[in-house]
Amino acid sequence: MTTIYHNPDCGTSRNTLAMIRQSEEKPEVIEYLKHPPAKERLIWLIREAGLTVRQAVRQKDTPYDSLGLSDASVSDEALLDAMVAHPVLINRPFVVTTRGVRLCRPSELVLDILQNPDIGPFVKEDGEVVIDAGGNRIG
Repeated sequence: MTTIYHNPDCGTSRNTLAMIRQSEEKPEVIEYLKHPPAKERLIWLIREAGLTVRQAVRQKDTPYDSLGLSDASVSDEALLDAMVAHPVLINRPFVVTTRGVRLCRPSELVLDILQNPDIGPFVKEDGEVVIDAGGNRIG
């Protein structure tokens, strides 16, 4: 089973979801702004993705600065509490498969954990070619 913590307003998240679906997976799609993960699940996602808590915090277009989270002395616990209280602070999209967990930024990182990464040609919404017509991953 593949699960994506998705924001439909995010191009990276939409591209990631499109690659998952093109791989013939039928993912569980969790719109995490409406249904945020519990703190324990968030800790698990971050750990399994091999990230630090700070690496999992989204700064752009969030209350990151207004909450004072840029201060290096802010603890992981405080960052996690802020992410739970303000899910927009959770970087996206996290994807969970039987092959691992990734924060898929850029979106093509999802190919590393899909059961079927040979999805055929794929072009992102912005026109960037991820996989060419010959099935070669670009970049």
